[in-house]
Amino acid sequence: MNHTIQHRTRFVLLMLGDFLAMVLISIIGFITHGEAISGQIFTTAFPFAVSWAVIAPWIGVYRGEATSTLRQLWRPALAAFLAAPIAAWLRGILLNNRPILPIFVAALGASAALGFALWRLIWYLMAERKPRNG
Repeated sequence: MNHTIQHRTRFVLLMLGDFLAMVLISIIGFITHGEAISGQIFTTAFPFAVSWAVIAPWIGVYRGEATSTLRQLWRPALAAFLAAPIAAWLRGILLNNRPILPIFVAALGASAALGFALWRLIWYLMAERKPRNG
């Protein structure tokens, strides 16, 4: 496979995994609060996806070294933690200007940081199992 196509494929798969991690983190949040799983999950996942899109590249979570070494797991965790206040603000807007509770921002930041670190660890372990050609 062409190296450029292989790089793009890895990038797209990583981004899809990031989005799925956001949705899973939102589902877990709803479950822990005894809420029904519904389309409302996207009122958390979508604002987080937007804030992640702003913060993550700035932190360098898609750079080659950030996805290929365990020593870089801090990048997605930090990006998730920093994206949380923006996500909470956007979520408040989506929910008709619902107040933003600081405890929600802290819980979202901590759970997202943990969730992304775990997801990227899984990514790293899967990538290391595959033989590299080039």
